[in-house]
Amino acid sequence: MIAALARDGAILRAYDFVPDQIQPASLDLRLGEVAYRVRASFLPGPDTTVAERIDELKLHEIALGDGAVLETGCVYIVALIESLALPEDIAAAANPKSSTGRLDVFTRVIADETRGFDHVSAGYHGPLYAEISPRTFPVLVREGSRLSQIRFRRGNALLDAETLRALHARERLVDDDEADVSEGIAVSVDLSGLGPDGLVGYRAKRHTGLIDVERRAGYDVADFWEPMHSRKDQSLILDPDEFYILASKEAVQVPPEYAAEMVPFDPLVGEFRV
Repeated sequence: MIAALARDGAILRAYDFVPDQIQPASLDLRLGEVAYRVRASFLPGPDTTVAERIDELKLHEIALGDGAVLETGCVYIVALIESLALPEDIAAAANPKSSTGRLDVFTRVIADETRGFDHVSAGYHGPLYAEISPRTFPVLVREGSRLSQIRFRRGNALLDAETLRALHARERLVDDDEADVSEGIAVSVDLSGLGPDGLVGYRAKRHTGLIDVERRAGYDVADFWEPMHSRKDQSLILDPDEFYILASKEAVQVPPEYAAEMVPFDPLVGEFRV
């Protein structure tokens, strides 16, 4: 579907796609040549473009061609290389790539005249922008870096509870005999620990060096992360404003003809961003 949309002119780009940019269920979005540091996060709202809001809120511009550092605690807006000219029956939704989430880089996609982040209405014609705000590590990005991905939808493809339970019975979506699949697949944290040292996850270190988002598997884990191990009572206290990567108790598998997405953490359980 994605290749067909590009061929039909629904996905526009200033440069040809790079290898592996089209994923099985999504398209990676590439940063353009300029980042704007802005005073605060924003939505353009009806009858206003993102470019108009940038003119009102920008502090300065940063060229990304040869690479630039985005600092923690700052908000940046970057026009994306890809833009859209969607048919009236196709909408789109965006989210950070998993590698972006593991770096705690808060990233959202904005479209012109929109009232919500990461949502592109059916029939939208116009540019796309990324809002980027590193939370834990300063990051080095450049034109063409891929922090977000976008998915395209025709109609409502969400499975209802009965269909999801039937799919789980047939395909075993999660390796848990008592899995709760009534409203999606519930995933919990494994506090029993993995391996002989009882590893449960990692907590990000503060005041580290910067991370080049294009450098794959090129850093020592110990330079950026503190390992966390299981306790006798299998409990864990999460400190406010700290960033953790924790292992899940469940292993999830998605059949090739389906796609899955993570949903926000239930705010009734606690004030966390997951």
